[in-house]
Amino acid sequence: MGTYMTSRERFLKTMRYEKTDRVPYFEEGIRKDVIKAWRKQGLDKKRELSEMFSTDRREEIETDLEPRPELKKWPTSRNELKVLRKSLNPDDSRRLPWKWSQRVRTWRSRDHVLMLRVHRGFFLSMGVYGWDRFSEVIRLLIKDPKYVHEAMAVQGEFAARMAERVLAEVEVDAAVFSEPIGGNDRPLLSPQMYEAFVLTSYQPVLDVLNRYGVETVVLRTFANARILIPSILKWGFNCLWACEVNIEAMDYGDLRREFGPELRLIGGIDLDALRNGKEAIRREVEEKVPPLLAGGGFIPMADGRVRADVPFENYVYYRKLLEKVTRA
Repeated sequence: MGTYMTSRERFLKTMRYEKTDRVPYFEEGIRKDVIKAWRKQGLDKKRELSEMFSTDRREEIETDLEPRPELKKWPTSRNELKVLRKSLNPDDSRRLPWKWSQRVRTWRSRDHVLMLRVHRGFFLSMGVYGWDRFSEVIRLLIKDPKYVHEAMAVQGEFAARMAERVLAEVEVDAAVFSEPIGGNDRPLLSPQMYEAFVLTSYQPVLDVLNRYGVETVVLRTFANARILIPSILKWGFNCLWACEVNIEAMDYGDLRREFGPELRLIGGIDLDALRNGKEAIRREVEEKVPPLLAGGGFIPMADGRVRADVPFENYVYYRKLLEKVTRA
């Protein structure tokens, strides 16, 4: 391996199952309240975590995918979808991040990983921000499936246009579909319903990604979505990033054995182990990480954002052990 690589090179080669100088180290971002707590537990006030541990920089482009102006009431019938269409104008310059042109110039010469968040997933696209709309959408799935198809198609075409606006100006290293589709038990849609209502609506976005040569297409899920994996692979996804889910149901070792190298993996380390002490961390890292690293296409990281209930001592042990294991 020998030669030093940039964060971007390291990520791209890992996703291509090629040799790297080391595995990428990503961090979800340590919040200020966590740093404040850790200062009291021994983190030197004059040092930053970035000085203590190797971390690969990762940035996500977040375009505004919300209806503008905000909908006072979400549509419940196909006759009302014109309101949704009107509120999803992909040509509105305000939908791009602030100082867009300046950022594009900077990104063109970057050496860090740049991802594009392309879709918010089924429930947010259907306007589910609370229980009332949730129950309404579930009812519509049964009573008026044509409406749900059309509403998701509107969102899919809009997301595709937004992705094209970005990709016409900057090359990204991965595209991320965010999918809060259920809980630790199972997704709220069956694989058949997920394909019929959701993945069909993603096709315009997937077509754009394919046209612009985006190699890594990530499903970042906040649910036990195991039964959906055959479907997402069939539709062109090739990477799973499971966050804060039932770690046994979504065990990455099992997933790799079942789905092979077709499914790249990000995450996989149980955040609870970091709360439970050094022995739990040692078992989690030493048992899970080496076999997955040997197979390639894997970036190990905690399966959720590290919070203040993780002691600083545990975090230091985790990061040092992870570096040791991944460099072995």
